[in-house]
Amino acid sequence: MWEGLEAIDWAGLEHNYGSAEDVPGLLHRCAGPDPEDAGEAAFELLNLLFHQGGWICSAAPAALPFLLRLAAAPRVLCRPVVLELVARLAAEAGHVAERFLDPGWSPAWERALPEVLALLTDPEPEIRRAAAEVAGVCASPGALLLPALLRCWQAEGDLVTRLDLVLALGQAAGREPAGDRSGEVGTVLRGLLDCSEPQLRLAAVHALAPGDPTLAARRLDLLLDAVREPSVHLWQHTSSVESGVRGVQHWTSALFTGASPAFTLGLLADHPDAEQRIGALAQAGGLLSQWRSPADVLLPRIAARLDDPVAEVRYRAVELLACLGPSVTAHADAVAELLGDTAARSTRTGERVTEAAVWALARMNDPRCVPHLAEYVAGAPSGFASAASFHGGGRDAFHDPVLPALYEVLVRLPDHAEVLLPAFCDRLGTAVDVRLLNQLGEVLAAWGPAAKAAVPRLLDLLEDDQRWTAAATALAGIGPEGSEGRELLLARSIATGADAELAAWAYWQVGGEPGPVLRVLGAAATEGRFPRSALRRLADLGPHAAGLAEQFRTMIGARDPWTSVEAAHALWAATGDTEDAVPALLRAVQGIADGTYQPVMLSAVRHLARIGRASQPAVRLLRHLSASDLRYHYFGGWRAFAEDESIRAAVDELLTVTD
Repeated sequence: MWEGLEAIDWAGLEHNYGSAEDVPGLLHRCAGPDPEDAGEAAFELLNLLFHQGGWICSAAPAALPFLLRLAAAPRVLCRPVVLELVARLAAEAGHVAERFLDPGWSPAWERALPEVLALLTDPEPEIRRAAAEVAGVCASPGALLLPALLRCWQAEGDLVTRLDLVLALGQAAGREPAGDRSGEVGTVLRGLLDCSEPQLRLAAVHALAPGDPTLAARRLDLLLDAVREPSVHLWQHTSSVESGVRGVQHWTSALFTGASPAFTLGLLADHPDAEQRIGALAQAGGLLSQWRSPADVLLPRIAARLDDPVAEVRYRAVELLACLGPSVTAHADAVAELLGDTAARSTRTGERVTEAAVWALARMNDPRCVPHLAEYVAGAPSGFASAASFHGGGRDAFHDPVLPALYEVLVRLPDHAEVLLPAFCDRLGTAVDVRLLNQLGEVLAAWGPAAKAAVPRLLDLLEDDQRWTAAATALAGIGPEGSEGRELLLARSIATGADAELAAWAYWQVGGEPGPVLRVLGAAATEGRFPRSALRRLADLGPHAAGLAEQFRTMIGARDPWTSVEAAHALWAATGDTEDAVPALLRAVQGIADGTYQPVMLSAVRHLARIGRASQPAVRLLRHLSASDLRYHYFGGWRAFAEDESIRAAVDELLTVTD
């Protein structure tokens, strides 16, 4: 097993964490008698040699023959993990650019391939499955792989291993040159479409779909039957997929492109297995976060799950209604019936159905959420997060059904400020957590003049040296109604740093003079610091900031798009200059034409709308968005829906002011 190991200059090779001198010791540990230690060593090798992918390090080809010797030795206790590493390396080698592929990998792989194929006949089914996965994902042409895969297919009696083999056959047949056995593979796979085993039928569709893009739509019933069958749990034991119900649903949904809801609609049909119902709602969330049109057809089946006997199903159903928010107010009464449902999810944070219902009603601006929110503001425990969280929202991402932070719910409810303000005022007087106070301040600022009843309590808070920043933020949003705080704010603006900036800006917002803001924020600009918040606050000064126009023009050329956008707005607000400002804002939204969305685009469009008719060049670029079925977002979860609503509202406003 170890022949040639010591002849390699491992210290001269590299893995993801530096020198590869530790690789021989880890390889030896993989062959050791202690299963726990062997497993730890195998996972450590996976981390060192693969980590998160992106390249094939120089240690990988040197380690490859020893990894395969370990995988072939029955006494080695971590063989599946070793083959998982081989599979990841083999797949990554076929994807990375040549400059990220170590020159020694390709010849090492050519020498190793016969050993991989030999593992297809290993006595252990788990090893045969892992070998099939390696053959499926590697970059070797079908001509080298198909003869061995077909022999194993004909001899294989284990159903789970046959699933891995079907997928490997499909992948290998698609890599040219496929050889003279590719036609035989096609015959085998097409024959499986009508076999008696539903999971083999499902595997065959996946294997054939890359060469037949309409196959999934034509065989929709076949796919739904297989995915909703109890035997779908077989996939958990495969190497290629290794997923339960939800994973197989998500994997299969990728066969359907565009906004078609047919597959998801089928998943949402009644099913006795709660995991199936949970997965169906997860798929609905994923589809709805990418496309707007499926909502009409999916909504009745989502709403039908509001009275499901399983708490997780009820939670997910009402959370999806919260995501859709303003467009599903017809279901507000059904949501309100869940306000007393205190059943909790089995997650770390234990969100309850009642809180999802409160969130859904808040998104609908329904006053029935207000009493519950007042209790939460007063300190009652809830499943709402204590801080904002952001999750990726890629086009193939799962929908993450998490709740927002409590303050993110509250900022959306200025219409109910009068009822909520007593709880706010009480909490402002008792809270010692500065983060909580700052969140409450942000909510009051967002409510603006509607929060004026909180001014007396804010003035008291403004005198507290530890907690005054929350009051300053709130008073700045409330505006002149908080003018009694001007002198305290002016005094605090004499300090340095972010606190001085906040105090000076708040002083201006409550009716003070522009001088302190220009002194504090202007200094930041002239020193070459480009804080986004400073540029926004300087824009609030309008013509008073005209003396900084040249600094703003310089900042427009910044590589950071946020700096460029906010500087362009500040320049326009200060001078009325649209000749420099509008092109910079247009550059920030260019990518939206091909469906790309970045958060900075929302600010850019809002600034263009404020500029008015001079933003006419943006109309041609953005007019299509109003009719687009695509949901524009950067983050996932509920934010995907809120971001789409916000950018559409901003574009609609832009179109109105430029017509």
